[in-house]
Amino acid sequence: MSQAEDKKALQYWVDYEKSLIKATVVDTSETEDQKLARISRLETNHEEWFAYMFPNYYYAAPAQFHIKSSNRVIKNPEWYEVRAWSRELAKSARTMMEIIFLAMTGQKKSVLMISSSEGAAIRLLKPYKINFEKNQRLINDYGKQETYGEWKEDSFIIAKGCSFLAIGAGQSPRGSRNEEARPDVVLMDDFDTDEDCRNPETIQKKWDWFEQAVYATRSISNPMLVIFCGNIIGDVCCIKNAIKMADYHEIINIRDEKDKSTWPNKNTEELIDRVLSKISYASQQKEYFNNPIVLGKVFKVIHYGKMRPLREYKFLVSYTDPSYKKTGDTKATALIGKWKQEYHVIKMFCGKVTTSAMLDWNYEIMKYVNGQVPVLIYVEWPWIDEPLKKEIISANERHGVTIHPKPDERDKPDKYFRIESALEPLNRSALLIFNEELKKTEDMKTTEGQFLALSPTSKAHDDAPDAVEGGKWILDNKSTNNIGNVQTVNRTRGGSKKY
Repeated sequence: MSQAEDKKALQYWVDYEKSLIKATVVDTSETEDQKLARISRLETNHEEWFAYMFPNYYYAAPAQFHIKSSNRVIKNPEWYEVRAWSRELAKSARTMMEIIFLAMTGQKKSVLMISSSEGAAIRLLKPYKINFEKNQRLINDYGKQETYGEWKEDSFIIAKGCSFLAIGAGQSPRGSRNEEARPDVVLMDDFDTDEDCRNPETIQKKWDWFEQAVYATRSISNPMLVIFCGNIIGDVCCIKNAIKMADYHEIINIRDEKDKSTWPNKNTEELIDRVLSKISYASQQKEYFNNPIVLGKVFKVIHYGKMRPLREYKFLVSYTDPSYKKTGDTKATALIGKWKQEYHVIKMFCGKVTTSAMLDWNYEIMKYVNGQVPVLIYVEWPWIDEPLKKEIISANERHGVTIHPKPDERDKPDKYFRIESALEPLNRSALLIFNEELKKTEDMKTTEGQFLALSPTSKAHDDAPDAVEGGKWILDNKSTNNIGNVQTVNRTRGGSKKY
């Protein structure tokens, strides 16, 4: 670190200590009997113990996944759990509260904190050490925990008799013990790194080190707790190996399958939207959705250019992929025209929106085209069902314009191979061109992210590429002599229920 970075880090921990002292005031009027009764009561309910001892961490009520995970960890002395929780879901903070509880109640005696490097492990251990030094409620209830002679940044033994040791990947933990106690807690936190995950051999070496040099330090006759904390940041990573071995694992993203915050008491929808809007689609997926994306496997670059005047296109296709799924997929609509050998994406909409908002995209398209050229409006089959028909009727009345979307009834092959075979050769030859005026829009940023993320194994959304492929297919298979569902701007009359 530079001198400025050292100073900034020092100030962070000074502020941390001050905040901790301020947050953990004690009731000095409490009698000794009252204190003992309170301690006994709190120790029978670890969630209440957490809330009392760590008010600066417990400021937001926990989610159910927090509570259930802590129950498993605390009630099972011999346990192996993986917490592949998104950023901002307090995986390290909750783990710290649990381990300090187990240490103060005498259930664990020797803790190894392991991370990608010794420096990272020491930083992760530091909040533990400061809490033992400065948490007034811990000190009031259990006595001063700081001891003489064994109180260093990378290792210390508290007065309650539990030892803590920080270890970086590859360092030797062999022989680590607290008197007769071999390690009975192993905390693996942010063990994977981006650089390591790019090299499967490195990951295998790190994993072998964990199994042989770390896990093997345990006593077979004494129960051990193993907790892996981290995000899934690569196709090959140690946390994936840990998931295979764990007694229990959880993959918790910032949002659930219904696209709602998994911890709404802390992370509101508005704040999540704000954070995600400032980073790329690939970064969103890796850091907050446990979905590492290798960009450019199929589409290495997206081509932008100037569009032709609308009257120069024989006809246009507006193609919508509604993605009515329970997994919170995006919806997408592409307006595409063909000029000579080129396919031009003139308008592109892509986002997690309601069906009503999705339909509005087509009315925006019709207003934009304004009758200058015929437009065919298609929706991916089989999504023109009764509920969608009702939505269309309502939208027609709302906009005062009649549109008649038609289903794409072809028997489609596998989505990935369909998109790859139809669009990749065009893109490679710079014949698939997106409107340069769209480049800075959020819809186009999402679209570009989906194209670059496409691969046979990717879990990334692919609705924008699907919509573009659908529009391209319609362009290729319709002629100007067979465009019976041409859309024009027609004003609806009051009370009309025509679909």
